[in-house]
Amino acid sequence: MSRHPWVPSDGYGIRSARPTESGAVATLLARAFAEDPVMVWMVPAAGREGRIARYFRLAQRQQRPRAGAVRVAATGDGRLLAAALWSGPGCWKTSAARELAALAPYARVFGLRGMPRAGEVQNTLHEAHPDTPHWYLPVVGTECGLQGMGVGSALLRQQLAECDRLGQPAYLESSNITNIPFYEALGFRVTGEIRLPGGGPTVWPMWRG
Repeated sequence: MSRHPWVPSDGYGIRSARPTESGAVATLLARAFAEDPVMVWMVPAAGREGRIARYFRLAQRQQRPRAGAVRVAATGDGRLLAAALWSGPGCWKTSAARELAALAPYARVFGLRGMPRAGEVQNTLHEAHPDTPHWYLPVVGTECGLQGMGVGSALLRQQLAECDRLGQPAYLESSNITNIPFYEALGFRVTGEIRLPGGGPTVWPMWRG
């Protein structure tokens, strides 16, 4: 397989994202999720990519109290190729205080009319979330044009190797059916379907034991 021109001959490394990279991480994820079925359903069409970028800035802030929660695949000169958010066992749920503080910023993402729908999505996913302690992967995205080149897999395999070392499971929800084989190749399996309320798209919960 030929090497993408964005990936130098000496490759890239996997590391925790720096706080100063939150904007770059958000922009990368916004591009990766621009056509995601759940994002398209939740986020207004007007200025969608910018709104999604703001959403991922907020998501990173919610993750930041957790060590190593925002991870990236990056070249030596700082170009970000992929990003993932992780929550450790017992840490996936945001505190009520943090959720309350984020209401106004989230309203700017979804709009006042879209907030009830976003809340329904969150509640539905929370209700389906497994109780068994696990590592949770709410978000992973690869820079457009790099999918299928192993960058996203390399980013996830680092944490999954740690899960294996500790004997801990991992969980995610795939919002796009075409991504299921990618996660299956990493050891995840589909455990059911989550149908979002109000005629929303289907999400597939996946577990790796």
